[in-house]
Amino acid sequence: MTDAPPRTEPRVRPAATAPTTGKRQRPVILLGISLGYFMVLLDLTVLSVAEPDLAASLHASTTGLQWATTAYTVFFAALLLSAGAAADRYGAHRVFRTGTAAFGLVSLACAAAPGLGTLIAARALLGVAAAAVVPASMALVARLYPDPAERTRAVAAWAAISGAAVATGPIAGGLLVELAGWRAIFVVNAPLALTVLLLVTGRTVACPRGDRRIDWRAQGAACLALALPTDAVIAAGSSSWAHAVLSGALTLPAVALFAWLERRSDAPVLGGGLLRSRGVRAGLAVGAAVNFTLAGDLFVLPLLLRHAHALGPIATGLAFLPLTIPFVANPPLTGRIVARRGPRAPILTGTALLTAGGAALAVAAGQDAPYPVLAGGLLLTGFGISFALPALVAAIVDAAPPGTAGSAGGILNAVRQTGATLGVAAMGALAGADPTPGGAAAALALSAVACAAAGLLFAGRHRNRAA
Repeated sequence: MTDAPPRTEPRVRPAATAPTTGKRQRPVILLGISLGYFMVLLDLTVLSVAEPDLAASLHASTTGLQWATTAYTVFFAALLLSAGAAADRYGAHRVFRTGTAAFGLVSLACAAAPGLGTLIAARALLGVAAAAVVPASMALVARLYPDPAERTRAVAAWAAISGAAVATGPIAGGLLVELAGWRAIFVVNAPLALTVLLLVTGRTVACPRGDRRIDWRAQGAACLALALPTDAVIAAGSSSWAHAVLSGALTLPAVALFAWLERRSDAPVLGGGLLRSRGVRAGLAVGAAVNFTLAGDLFVLPLLLRHAHALGPIATGLAFLPLTIPFVANPPLTGRIVARRGPRAPILTGTALLTAGGAALAVAAGQDAPYPVLAGGLLLTGFGISFALPALVAAIVDAAPPGTAGSAGGILNAVRQTGATLGVAAMGALAGADPTPGGAAAALALSAVACAAAGLLFAGRHRNRAA
């Protein structure tokens, strides 16, 4: 047995100073970068409204719908880590453009899928393309705005534009499904990807290359370590106990393999100084809880609205407005608060609102309350997410060592998408196991518990650090 190769810190070429072109081009490029992230988020939110039509068209069960969603987020989450490192190594602009082009092409393959299995496979490839876009977009924002104050405002604008995907996704998805069926929600990504490529061009966004190596064996093990427990939870929700036990049993060897490869690697997937900070780890826990709630709500609530309230696709999209409007309206306010007072207050406010929103939604679902009661829970949840996420992005990007903004973005977004994957798996399993409103209520209550725990952890870590 050979000894493990010695660990070495990745050598990153020093970033150039501010871009050499005038500031007038920056808003246009920032718009293009933000639209790239908008496109990635839009794909998740429009699919939620299309679930009933997709199930009828492809004869999909709740389990099939869960995998149509989580195939995207599993590969998105696992590959975000290495995609961030790839952005640092090859240049964020190259990775961003490649991922955007691939996203548009694979979306067309999703639209042409003849069956559920093909769609799930195409959705997995779409997650790979999405993983290339997100951390590279954060690195490009850091490159365009080297001044911390300007970068905070740019991150707020990036969050508001990309967050508009959550606001427009359910409505756009409802209209597209009503007019042309579920396949239309994927076709729309192709012209959007082309628009992004046209906006993000030129030397202004050119980023320097680094020398960081990427360990693809450990990356593959990370995919397995995330996919297997997700599969186990989904199988348990459909009472496929033998399947659930097998996937659960294989999870431990997959995690052990990943840990072993990480220890031997001179380019570990989870390496970096960020993870050595307890405060940052608590922030990552909040990011996971936020996406757990958002993705789980977007999976469970359309089914509830269709069956308990008899809403069609367009009405379902409109019903989500109290959740989605704060994603557009609130991030600029959050950005100003972060710039003046730091990220702690918005993050704690966000987790408190998310806890209250999850509890309100659970009560409304369990008592079969009228829609205005449900809308109150959606509004609390929307404001909670729009307070917490921009503050988390600003905190972790600012904490990143020079030349590692892509890796920092990869870690944050990988944790968030892991939370999204588990949210669909766990909340979908609870709702699927009990098709009555009580099942949806239990699923929504689980999101409140997750957000409360993450908020308490974050408050405790930051109180200890201040002391």
